[in-house]
Amino acid sequence: MDKLYAMEDAQRILQIAIAQETDSGELSHQQLLEIAEELNISPMALQTAEQEWRIMKGKAEDHRLFQRQRLQRLQHQVIRYGIIITFLVVIDFLTPGGTFLGYLGFSLYVALFWGLGLSLKAWRTFQTSGERYERDLNKWRRKRSMQQTLNGVVNRFLGST
Repeated sequence: MDKLYAMEDAQRILQIAIAQETDSGELSHQQLLEIAEELNISPMALQTAEQEWRIMKGKAEDHRLFQRQRLQRLQHQVIRYGIIITFLVVIDFLTPGGTFLGYLGFSLYVALFWGLGLSLKAWRTFQTSGERYERDLNKWRRKRSMQQTLNGVVNRFLGST
């Protein structure tokens, strides 16, 4: 009696077998065509799958770059927050007089309100799904595409003169 495998299980088994068979961990296009032929996969289906894979890989790279930029922006804002709030607290301690909270006056209010805004921004940064995330990602993609187009035009203009 033949063993039956779920499609995902079969894909994983084949992935492991192919990885073990190739020394460098990479396959040439010819090897990929040969494997597809042995599995009765048409060259057209393989080409379509390869195009789909390239699109998915590009989207994953976009997500990774977008998230890295968001995290860097948040990190810069947190550092700026820390420096400015520290400066304001020092000013509060150096000024004469105090409030019911000791020597912390206006710096406490600034820290609380700015900190609230910063925490909301952090929550938004770490949320990597949903309608808002997709809208921000698409906006980032458009901006990046415009920058790349503009850079190409400038490079062509400067290169041709």
